[in-house]
Amino acid sequence: MTDLVSKIIAWEEGSMYESEIPEFFQSLVDSGLAWQLQGMYGRQAMAMIRAGIIHPAKKPDNPSRGEMK
Repeated sequence: MTDLVSKIIAWEEGSMYESEIPEFFQSLVDSGLAWQLQGMYGRQAMAMIRAGIIHPAKKPDNPSRGEMK
């Protein structure tokens, strides 16, 4: 968790390298944190998804969902 906090601080302070930002936001999207943190994170993540810089989180495969037994 400490690494995450340091990355959040670096991004908010503007000291994160540009090359690190997509990986950072992809990890936030994949973990779901992008949608749980302050709104600016979700807005930035959505802008990056729409621009094709990162991708939406993959939905877990659940073949039994919706099947009747």
